[in-house]
Amino acid sequence: MSATDKAQAKPPMRDALVAAAFRLFLERGYEQTTVDDIVALAGVGRRSFFRYFPSKEDVVFPDHERCLADMTAFLAASGERHEPVRRVCDAARLVLLMYAENPSFSVQRYRLTKQVPGLRAYELSVVWRYERALAEYLRGRFTGRTHGTLHADVIAAAVVAAHNNALRSWLRSDGLGDATATVDHALGFVQSAFGASPAPASAPAPAAPAAAVVPPAPEGPQDVVVVVARRGTPLWRVVREVETTLEPDRTRGD
Repeated sequence: MSATDKAQAKPPMRDALVAAAFRLFLERGYEQTTVDDIVALAGVGRRSFFRYFPSKEDVVFPDHERCLADMTAFLAASGERHEPVRRVCDAARLVLLMYAENPSFSVQRYRLTKQVPGLRAYELSVVWRYERALAEYLRGRFTGRTHGTLHADVIAAAVVAAHNNALRSWLRSDGLGDATATVDHALGFVQSAFGASPAPASAPAPAAPAAAVVPPAPEGPQDVVVVVARRGTPLWRVVREVETTLEPDRTRGD
């Protein structure tokens, strides 16, 4: 192999630092590994480490700053033609893509973070920054609406919760399966609950109520349950009313 080939085969310094750090974390433990240990194994100086990572915690989450910048740019490029809830769900998918780029590394980081309380706290601060970016975009889109800020903050929190629930499920499976399908399923709940834009204050009187008729299962009592809801009521709320009527004991604690 020529000198040029060797230079091309050598990983970039940033990647080399991440690889060295995780090798030591696995061998010695996170708390027992110092920045000096990492740079010694990577064959670089301390100044090189801090050029890329402000702290040892940052080397565990090397791509979040880039992903946050990509998400912010994605939201900033939005227009009036973009439905706001769908847009923030699409923004959350950028985070998934970051994890899915390297499943083995993502699973390794997930396991390490579970073991180290300080890393869990650091991760929460990162998640909060994503949520804040989503909420700020939604606040801008909901300006002038009644409870617009509250609406924006609740939706942003719901998007993050749904995304993280699905992402952790995928990570617990060692990165097996279709991560995209898992996250899409979770975000579908958010879009079903919040996707319809609130009616403007000057909206005309609502149309006649719609009725959902749910027949019982063949083996159950021969009753018919009728749930009356205004047109435009989210489907999840109608289903909730049906469940409450059919199974009051099971749903009483919800």
